[in-house]
Amino acid sequence: MKKNSKRYNALEKNLKDSKSINLKEILELIKKNSTTKFDESIDISLRIGLKQSKGGDFNLRTVTQLPAGSGKKIKIAVLCEPDKAEEAKKSGADIVGSEDLIEKIASGKFNFDKLICTPGMMSKIGKHGKVLGPKGLMPNPKLGTVSTNIKKSVEDIKSGLIEIKHDKDGNIGTSIGRKSFSTDNLVSNLKHLVDFIKKEKPDAIKGEFIRSIYVTSSMGISHKISNKSI
Repeated sequence: MKKNSKRYNALEKNLKDSKSINLKEILELIKKNSTTKFDESIDISLRIGLKQSKGGDFNLRTVTQLPAGSGKKIKIAVLCEPDKAEEAKKSGADIVGSEDLIEKIASGKFNFDKLICTPGMMSKIGKHGKVLGPKGLMPNPKLGTVSTNIKKSVEDIKSGLIEIKHDKDGNIGTSIGRKSFSTDNLVSNLKHLVDFIKKEKPDAIKGEFIRSIYVTSSMGISHKISNKSI
């Protein structure tokens, strides 16, 4: 039988002692227990109701801007016309290309976290959806990754624009910052995210939209957050 480490057992004890504390105290405890040498991510996991009273499932896929940013370093590629390449480079994009970037994508040799595309290049990148889609990299106007304003799109993503998408069971997972963030900034990000998701609830879904909320660090233990405390 696999035994838990001393570090895990110590974290679990703190978990049991944290059931009656408030949101800010829980986040402070999570930060305190982030004892690894790297700047751990503070992650939130929510479960939402999907069943609509009139039948069918609700699909949520959108973006929101965290007020204090995500703290995550994101490598952005911009696919644009050659005459817009200089603008894309000045905007802060890490990779900029046209036909040459499409060739790299087609060969599977690319390393970026987000792909921004100008509308004029969408017809050329569309056939590569089978490569980009499974990786969540296919540009989408609703997610701010198809744009004529390259500078704004790059700045938005770099400053904390995050994608919200649930899996087939209604689970949503994302980061709300790093352990180096102040507790107030983590509270601000968490509350913003929860409020934003609540507003996405369609009228056809009755009862509580957010069924459960858990927060943890990359290498920590999950702490359940009460809806009433947010």
